[in-house]
Amino acid sequence: MTESIEKELLEEIKEDHKYIVSLRRHFHMNPEIAKEEFQTALKIEEELDKIGLAHKRVGETGVYAEIKGNKKSGETSSTDSPSKAIVLRADIDALPIQETHECEYKSKIPGRMHACGHDAHTASLLGAARILTAHKDLFSGTIRLTFQAGEEIGYGARIFVDGGYLDGAYRTFGMHAASNVPSGKVAVVPGPNNASVDWFKITVKGAPAHVSTPQLGSDAAYIASQIVISTQALITRRTSPMDNVLVGIGKITAGDAYNIVAQKAELEGTIRAFTPEVREKTKQMLSDMAKQTAQLFGGDAQVEYKDFTSPLINDQTSTEEVQKTAARLFGEENVIKNRQASLGGDDFAEYILKVPGTYAYFGTGNPVKEGTTAAHHDSKFDIDEEALLQSVSLYTFYAIDFLNQE
Repeated sequence: MTESIEKELLEEIKEDHKYIVSLRRHFHMNPEIAKEEFQTALKIEEELDKIGLAHKRVGETGVYAEIKGNKKSGETSSTDSPSKAIVLRADIDALPIQETHECEYKSKIPGRMHACGHDAHTASLLGAARILTAHKDLFSGTIRLTFQAGEEIGYGARIFVDGGYLDGAYRTFGMHAASNVPSGKVAVVPGPNNASVDWFKITVKGAPAHVSTPQLGSDAAYIASQIVISTQALITRRTSPMDNVLVGIGKITAGDAYNIVAQKAELEGTIRAFTPEVREKTKQMLSDMAKQTAQLFGGDAQVEYKDFTSPLINDQTSTEEVQKTAARLFGEENVIKNRQASLGGDDFAEYILKVPGTYAYFGTGNPVKEGTTAAHHDSKFDIDEEALLQSVSLYTFYAIDFLNQE
């Protein structure tokens, strides 16, 4: 791509900024949580229709489309292939949060809010799709657009993967807003970026008795409390300090009445880890400890797991490719290559497991703009909408760069 064409595309993205902002605000005002993104999907399809792209539903609320390049063969390098494909991803679901940030585009749906930036992701990928469709002569191969539902519950990525929508692709690429990264900067880091996420429930069964005769029963509440305490020792005494892993218990229920030894207790929590090995070891240790603790005090424990997402580990080569594109677009000084990994999860990890790829974080924090430095999932969360210029540009240019690379 020549320098003049690059400048032309960047200028078009700037001209489209109001359109992209309007899309982001539409999604922000009309948030829908995981598995309920029906109107969001319809809006995405409406915009794809305007662009002139055919589309299909993936699951009930995911949306898929393709942009096929038509770069003339005489302009294609010997290593280019008309079947070469890159998958771009945006997640579309919101959160069950009541927005408290006052703005003209505040959520209109009680108890629902885009408090993580998925509205920006969706608008950005639509913005990139509009530019890429208008310039199909600049690349060969195929750009696959995936608007993924249900990221917040670790649901939607596997629908696309299992449905074959990544099959045969050479690269995957996704982005996430980051309120703790200054607007105008992009973080692209190889290796572990996000932890795996496993939900667990431990069900403890004891035996009821009057509290005045505890020896006649088996106290499930006491067993559950011992499991909570022992869980912390799994990390501090059974796991290497060099392994980043977390076990958290956020919900405990037990008992039937104040004067009855509890016959049942339930604990719900999560395990977060950066490698598959540590993840599996921690799950096994937790199961063993819970069962043995319950048995020690005359009860029984069963452990149930749900795999929400794998650890997100950016591919080295893909990451270097994106870093190179970002440095050219935004300047080397605005590309962060050593951002600390997060124990939060993201199911884009499933994309990378299927096809090599990388996940970038575009900065949306601006101290002079209210809410833009608030933590993700905060009811006051907002983004600096100027950052949409970076996200649309990186989607657009990395796709072209990759498909045209020698």
